Amino acid sequence: MSVDVGILVIRMLLGIAMSVHGAQKLFGWFGGYGIKETGAFLEALGFRPGVGFAAAVGMSELGGGILLTFGLFTPFGAASVLMSMLLALASLQLKNRFFTIATEIELPLFYAVSAIGIAFTGGGAFSLDAKFGFTFLGEPHFVEGVLMFVVVVAAVALGLRRRCPGNDQPRKADPYLHGDFARRG
Repeated sequence: MSVDVGILVIRMLLGIAMSVHGAQKLFGWFGGYGIKETGAFLEALGFRPGVGFAAAVGMSELGGGILLTFGLFTPFGAASVLMSMLLALASLQLKNRFFTIATEIELPLFYAVSAIGIAFTGGGAFSLDAKFGFTFLGEPHFVEGVLMFVVVVAAVALGLRRRCPGNDQPRKADPYLHGDFARRG
């Protein structure tokens, strides 16, 4: 019982946090920049079309977060979060040092590792997966396959990036990736 409560707490906190990130990118809610500005930011990182990638990342975070929050199709929710965090880590963070406040590599890495852990533990007893009897979602080979698929998709997306010449620093478009938590005025 206490393990299931622990899974519930971690799953819900991660799910809500990722849903907020997605809503920031898609709708500009919670101090976010919305799809157009997030798209411009992603274009500066080499992801074209930027608005298309912004929509995909935002939906991945919002949808994955909602699935994790409710414990429904848990491996797919965790995989959606993992894909977004792999792209964030590889695009923005890996060139920086781990223990540096300005780079904030710990947060996307924490989200990614948490998503992997939840994918393998499943949604727990207090999840819609358990209520509906979706036991096949907890099979190790199934979870491994879903996570490997996401890693391949993230690698392909990273391989398709094209950097803008002379543009090494993209402008800020995600306050959580850049530590700008103040509301724009």
